[in-house]
Amino acid sequence: QVQLVESGGGLVQRGGSLRLSCTVSGTISSIKAMAWFRQAPAKERELVARITRNPGSTYYADSVKGRFTIPTENAKNTIYLEMNSLKPDDPAVYYCNVLVPDTGSYWGQGTQVTVSS
Repeated sequence: QVQLVESGGGLVQRGGSLRLSCTVSGTISSIKAMAWFRQAPAKERELVARITRNPGSTYYADSVKGRFTIPTENAKNTIYLEMNSLKPDDPAVYYCNVLVPDTGSYWGQGTQVTVSS
């Protein structure tokens, strides 16, 4: 069974930075894609950033381009999201997601990010 646990969320001032972490455990042969989504109250869950392997590619939502980064060299079984220049539009519950070939898509439980003005 695959489990994902996020951490690193919290309260930060506008313009500040946070780094989210997602630890993946369980029996995984390979990971096709790693991604971060977010969901604000009364809004749909949206894709924030994704890194895909074979072929390699990276996607960022327009709203976070230039501010958020998924490092390409993640620690083994850990996915990070580096968030800089946080804005009032960024508060949400952030979820990590992995896509495992022939197995499926897995989600973490989410971590709350709050930005104070």
